[in-house]
Amino acid sequence: MKGVHAAIVTHFGTDLTVDHEAVASEVRWLLSEGVHGIVPNGTVGEGGSLSRGERREVIETVVGAAGGAPVCAGISAPTAEQAADYAHDAAAAGADGVMILPPLLYRADERELVEFFGSVARATDLPLLVYNNPLGSGSDLEPALLATIAREVPMIAAFKETSGDARRIAELVNLCPDVDVLVGGDDWALEGFCAGAVGWVSGVADVLPAQSVRLFDLCAAGELAGARELYAQLLPLARLDMKPKLVQYFKAALDELGLGGGRCRPPRLPLNEAELDEVRAAVANFSPAHLSPS
Repeated sequence: MKGVHAAIVTHFGTDLTVDHEAVASEVRWLLSEGVHGIVPNGTVGEGGSLSRGERREVIETVVGAAGGAPVCAGISAPTAEQAADYAHDAAAAGADGVMILPPLLYRADERELVEFFGSVARATDLPLLVYNNPLGSGSDLEPALLATIAREVPMIAAFKETSGDARRIAELVNLCPDVDVLVGGDDWALEGFCAGAVGWVSGVADVLPAQSVRLFDLCAAGELAGARELYAQLLPLARLDMKPKLVQYFKAALDELGLGGGRCRPPRLPLNEAELDEVRAAVANFSPAHLSPS
């Protein structure tokens, strides 16, 4: 999970069925722009609105288009049994790993969390990326708790840290030197890289992949003046990642640049004019260099 991994959108047709051709084109374009890996069926991918069959089909499409690039599929669910089913499907579809939040709709304690992640790990041979997103899941996996879980569940290979507190990156790196620590919030990516994160699961990378990879590379090379300059350009879009309508924002940004974002499934509705103005301002400095991902 080192490098920049695009948390891709899921494209839908006019009837809101999955547009697999558009998904495959998106994946091929992102990889051609230098993105290191693909994460389907996450928050940005509207995984919660997809049926079990659709989730598996999306992974199959992504794996087929990825040409060997790593694919880490979202499997978050309310129960370990459901997440394990998603993990089984992800493995059958050719994914290289799975990304999982703590149990949805229930704030589990430490003992329950160890059992939850352990149950999923025992049900699959794929490595686990544990995703901490307090706003999205209702549970906050603080660094000491994540370290405990990782000790008990050896299949955990990475953490996606999305609490918004960049200080946690350094703490996790120190507590868990054998686990890859990834930035999960786009508007503190530079801070996370400088604190020791080895990767980034990014929505901004869906829209501006080459620039996102460039930011990562600049930080890795210690070229912080250039990184800060580029980061300042990315921040207006990156800040939209931490809003409830992030999916609509990123799809609208793709539309603004002529890259094709399209509609979301309900309950997500189209942005209003003021929200669209936010998107336009965020991408105003970037020209639509590509008419469509291909």
